[in-house]
Amino acid sequence: MLGRTDSRGRLILLLVVFVVASTAIVGRLGWWQIVRREALAAEAERQTSVRTEEPVRRGSIYDRTGVVALATTIQRDRLAVAADQLDPAQRREVAALLAEILGLDAPKAKALTDRLRAARPYVILARNLAPDVSQRVRDAMLAGRLPHVTLEPEHVRTYPQAGGGTDSTLAAHLIGFVNREGRGQYGVEQYYQDLLAGSPRVLLAQRDANNRPIPETATVAEGGAPGADIRLTIDAGLQLAVEQELMASWVADEAVKISAVVMDPYTGEIYAQATYPSYDANDYRAIAAEDPSRFIDPVVSEVYEPGSVFKMFTALAALEQGTVTTSTRLEDVGTLRLDGGRTKIDNANRKGMGWMSFEDAVAWSRNVVAAKVALGLGESTRESSAILHAAWTKVGFGALTGIDVAGEIAGLVSDPTIETWREIDLANGSFGQGVAVTPIQLATGFAALMNGGRLVRPHVVKAIGADEVAAAPRAEVMDPAVSRTLVGMMNHVLTEVPFYRDRTLIPGYFVGGKTGTAQIWDAKARNWKKDLFNYSFVGYVGRQEGVPELVVAVRINEARPSVIKVGQIELPVMSFELFRRIATNAITTPGLLPALPRDDLPPPPGPSPSLGPLAADQ
Repeated sequence: MLGRTDSRGRLILLLVVFVVASTAIVGRLGWWQIVRREALAAEAERQTSVRTEEPVRRGSIYDRTGVVALATTIQRDRLAVAADQLDPAQRREVAALLAEILGLDAPKAKALTDRLRAARPYVILARNLAPDVSQRVRDAMLAGRLPHVTLEPEHVRTYPQAGGGTDSTLAAHLIGFVNREGRGQYGVEQYYQDLLAGSPRVLLAQRDANNRPIPETATVAEGGAPGADIRLTIDAGLQLAVEQELMASWVADEAVKISAVVMDPYTGEIYAQATYPSYDANDYRAIAAEDPSRFIDPVVSEVYEPGSVFKMFTALAALEQGTVTTSTRLEDVGTLRLDGGRTKIDNANRKGMGWMSFEDAVAWSRNVVAAKVALGLGESTRESSAILHAAWTKVGFGALTGIDVAGEIAGLVSDPTIETWREIDLANGSFGQGVAVTPIQLATGFAALMNGGRLVRPHVVKAIGADEVAAAPRAEVMDPAVSRTLVGMMNHVLTEVPFYRDRTLIPGYFVGGKTGTAQIWDAKARNWKKDLFNYSFVGYVGRQEGVPELVVAVRINEARPSVIKVGQIELPVMSFELFRRIATNAITTPGLLPALPRDDLPPPPGPSPSLGPLAADQ
């Protein structure tokens, strides 16, 4: 007789297994249906719906008056088609009619036909249609001649003001442009992208078989917010005049490019900032294809060796150290040998002018005297180097100015505490060689020399929406008495030297400044470029003696002189002549400066105080 095959223990084991398995299944179902319910529902909705963003109106950009629109947004139409819904014959007919309406040439018409042949469910055929073209398309759609073709509204950024040069829009380098994806590129458009763009309106809708949203099912997920309008510190009239002056000088001087900045030295407001050649921001795609380097703003994004304009900062260091006064007499020799005779520097004309006062040496731009003063700042080359470097850094060289446009760079300033300077390095630095700066840094540094010794932050935005932008705190970087002395020295430059005086002074106004001419190093050839120079001038103009009201910085980049002699390399339009033209336009621009007397400026100073002992260099 066979034994029993069942077992109580086996039954209990099976029961436990079934209970455990059932509990696991029920627990898992509970996990999906309760704990993960919302996530699964969202996933299901994601798989059956489509999320779209509707761009909101981008904020406009105005000049300082709030009246002249420099950048604004208009609504145009985008032409699209569901090509997969057309049979081959319809695609040919639609392509031929659209080519006629859009005025396409043969290559562009073929490209449009090829895109229709791809038979995709959604094909964009054209953007930014002119209103009359949109109407012709709309009429053809109503007549049934353009099946499955749609016109979709889109926002288009436009720059309505013509620039001062050919094929340019006003303040193109400063403002930048907006690309097809709606993002600002360069300048103000990029720096203030988030404020200008606002936040898009988000819609959720069920999608059809072609993955397109069904309009009837759309719901608003996020309401969005329009972009803020921005009012610049730029005066549109002055900006246009400056651009016209730059173009005229560019033609006359045959320079690679010319830049200029007009700034309030007390507030840092930029009244005009331009470079020529410029570009048409409305046609940025063509520029990007041909020469995208034209988008770069040389005022904030390119450095160069400025030359003798830097002698004013050597003067700053020396006056603060008390090693010279304006009347200190120093001997100017044609050549100064340094580093034990292994190196040397020369004056531009390779001649000496003998004993002369320090302010005369600056006016006549004597390299040898500037080098002697720099070498005498301390008891050793190391100490003198540290003192000159400190004078540079406290007025902003080697650091960002903080100007509110995209792409600013800090410049190149060697630190003598890291890499020891030789005598030749210190001498070259005294007259602006071996150091690289941007024009905006020069304008900002000179503003501190002029305004009583305070370092301002240059800025181009005056208001965002209805709210005025608060001025950044100004750091006091020098004694006001030193600033007054330097203002007098800059005036002495233009009144002492006939070559400057005859082409720089403005009747009825007070001016001062410093020139700079520098050779250009060719990194590829590892030599100086032959007969090509950078010309600079930074100066001030004001209506009261000793009280600068505007600082103007000019750079003429890579120009070949029309007169080349020892000590004389002259252009048809010199940097200081261009300064005079721009300064005249600025000081006479209606409404730019308040009426006199002004409460926000210091009173005209008396005679500059004598600073420090007389240098024993005789």
